[in-house]
Amino acid sequence: MRKLIITVALATLCAGFSAYAQQPAGSPEGGISAEMLAEISKGYQGTASDKAIRNALAVTPIGTLAINAENAAMIDTHFSDRVKTKGITDQKSSGRCWLFTGLNVLRAKMIDKYDLPGMEFSQAYLFFYDQLEKSNLFLQGVIDTKDLPFDDRKVDWLFTNPLSDGGQFTGVSNLITKYGLVPSEAMPETYQANNTSQMATLLKLKLREDGLALRKAYEDGYAEIARKPKKEVEKRMKDLDRKLQDMKVQQLSEIYRMLVICLGEPVKEFEWTRCDAAGNIVSRKTYTPKSFYDEFIGEDLENNYIMVMNDPCREYGKVYEIDYDRHVYDGHNWVYVNLPVERIKEMAIASIKDNTAMYFSCDVAKFIDRQKGVLDIANFDYEPLMGVTFGMDKKERVMTHASGSSHAMTLIAVDVCEETGEPTKWMVENSWGAASGYKGCLIMTDEWFNEYMFRLVVEKKYVPADILEMLDQTPVQLPAWDPMFAPEE
Repeated sequence: MRKLIITVALATLCAGFSAYAQQPAGSPEGGISAEMLAEISKGYQGTASDKAIRNALAVTPIGTLAINAENAAMIDTHFSDRVKTKGITDQKSSGRCWLFTGLNVLRAKMIDKYDLPGMEFSQAYLFFYDQLEKSNLFLQGVIDTKDLPFDDRKVDWLFTNPLSDGGQFTGVSNLITKYGLVPSEAMPETYQANNTSQMATLLKLKLREDGLALRKAYEDGYAEIARKPKKEVEKRMKDLDRKLQDMKVQQLSEIYRMLVICLGEPVKEFEWTRCDAAGNIVSRKTYTPKSFYDEFIGEDLENNYIMVMNDPCREYGKVYEIDYDRHVYDGHNWVYVNLPVERIKEMAIASIKDNTAMYFSCDVAKFIDRQKGVLDIANFDYEPLMGVTFGMDKKERVMTHASGSSHAMTLIAVDVCEETGEPTKWMVENSWGAASGYKGCLIMTDEWFNEYMFRLVVEKKYVPADILEMLDQTPVQLPAWDPMFAPEE
């Protein structure tokens, strides 16, 4: 009898919740009543400290008042292990951190291998092809989804995200493999390369218009074909497919024109003089982008590297693939192995000790002291300022869209404690200019690393055998709109 009563009570409660959830818009149920407001307003007591904080916040940024004075001293800048690098790059007002980071990894290798005084690859060259390839990725995606309704989730995602200047390492590897590399002198930056927002707005506007034109051409053509005898349908569908591809080529030619006007025409051939660190000329040759890459880098970027991730929302030890998360239609989707942060640190330390920088991405805006160039969860004390607690862990922050990877940098240093053998802090080379942060770099505590690091790209020679074996798995397919996989900017 008692069990029956409980069952009935639960059923009644669930019915109540269901009714509550289904209240129509404008219903008083669930709104803030006068009585509720009176209770809510008790959250502010108007104490002396409340008033002091309120007055201060009226004229002062929250971040300034939340600075933890007990953590004001500059962090120790000594590192037990550091990759040899020269120079700091600057992405200016663009979302190309992924490109700068990938190229910074390669330029560190080239500078060290050939004893160069310094060098920088042309970001504008690869960015040109990145934008062209992404345009094709979108337009071909529209063609591939032509028979889906316009409000389908994938179609909606495509038109929401026709193009961006953000990305990740897969874009770096695919683009370089296809188009090669050139030094910055061969194709320098332009204003539009450094300030991408207006160009991006126009490109996206044009691509959306072109996408609609492709869908209309298909709908009109299909409607006509549907009226034809069955024996003619197959041939006419092939003709329609060819028409759509011809339309796409014409549309891309207009995109190409826009890109040339904004970024310059990609260099096909150039002369480059190689000097040693002392300034002595070693060689002077004419190169194509492909021959330049083959001579000075020459590695298989698509197969020599592995992307690892720390996503506590998903099972560790599994391989995942992100649909449509690539820069090149005929390239590869982003595939990664999800691992505990401790395993990622092992590989990172091994790579740094061998003088090899890595592509690294994180939630850079969290607890950053831009002036000192330090990422530390002790930098700011928001709880006593606001009088509330912020208690979510990493998994909960990711689940609720409170955190995720936003920025890519080059991991170049670690400080390992001699007594414990454990890392205490890390350093990344940033792409915000030499005047930013600590000499163009950011230093992060190990605690911050645990909480806000997400992705690392490591050469396979630094990856333990058991992790490499995980790559034999069939990847779990994730949708393009998964919130964890916004492009790094």
